[in-house]
Amino acid sequence: MSEPSSQALPRIFVAIDRMQREEAAADLARLGSEGYAVKLGLEFFVANGPDGVRAVAGARPLFLDLKLHDIPNTVAGGVRAAALCRPRFLTIHASGGRAMMEAARDAASSAGPARPLLLAITVLTSLDDSDLDAVGQRGPAGDQALRLAVLAKAAGMDGVVCSAHEIARLRREVGPEFKLVVPGIRPEWAATGDQKRVMTPREAVARGADHLVIGRPITQAAEPKAALARVLAEIAA
Repeated sequence: MSEPSSQALPRIFVAIDRMQREEAAADLARLGSEGYAVKLGLEFFVANGPDGVRAVAGARPLFLDLKLHDIPNTVAGGVRAAALCRPRFLTIHASGGRAMMEAARDAASSAGPARPLLLAITVLTSLDDSDLDAVGQRGPAGDQALRLAVLAKAAGMDGVVCSAHEIARLRREVGPEFKLVVPGIRPEWAATGDQKRVMTPREAVARGADHLVIGRPITQAAEPKAALARVLAEIAA
């Protein structure tokens, strides 16, 4: 299986949480073209399809956050279809099981050197221990994230999406090369919103996050480009 590198990727993926192509393009225009990569998710993909993804992302590095979760054969087909958008990162749910993740891995390999890096979702940052208990999953959230990360590595994933609060523990278990991509990032000057397990950008990087996903604190700021610059400065400080 070919091994693409994420070394050249920016630290920050800006989440463009839009349905309309024009609105997404406007968000990116306000951000300029440097210092970040773009994350497009399920809402945009369902509304606009692969053509819309390619049109809006352009030449920017793309994180296609579809969180695929189905039987192995269906997820494999979804990965092959999504790879046509040429994302650098593509997400599937680790809770789909090892066979599903292995099918996704094999499907991604068909793209050769341009294959997407596959990231497995561990525990969504909108969930806490009581939420896991309500759906019958064993908590605490950190323990469940660790179990799923170890399973994802064994299944050949390139990394996981996890809360910043699990970074240090996961890193000890999965090693330095396994990618840890962290959403739920909120600068001290930003509202928490619907995220429950959050951390500042600087703290997350200090703990060992490879990439951060930040949306509303940047895109909904009065000056998105200035907000992005402020986050980058805080990380570098």
